Amino acid sequence: MDRGQADTLNAEYYFREGCYVVEVVNSHRQPAMSIARIRVEPGVTTRWHALHNTLERYLILQGHGRMETGQRGAYSVSPGDWVTIPADVRQRITNTGDDDLVFLAICSPRFRPACYRE
Repeated sequence: MDRGQADTLNAEYYFREGCYVVEVVNSHRQPAMSIARIRVEPGVTTRWHALHNTLERYLILQGHGRMETGQRGAYSVSPGDWVTIPADVRQRITNTGDDDLVFLAICSPRFRPACYRE
């Protein structure tokens, strides 16, 4: 299943970026935004990617990581941190902790597979 095809809650699935995804809200009936719960296992770094014409925000719920966006240097993230990733800016995140890194990915407009760029 490609990320973004769901119209209802789904079970967790693996996404080629290197993380596990649960689509919380992602429907053509709500095109303005989507919300996904993302889980990154310890020691894993997701692939560099960008979302074309899509602003993405991360709300870190659990674990510790290192965020990298655009030309900005790496910085630490932990529960309660909010990360804003402008449209078309490359990004990746590393789980630097011993437990899963879990966060919400909130996209505006909603995430669609066609906007994903590796």
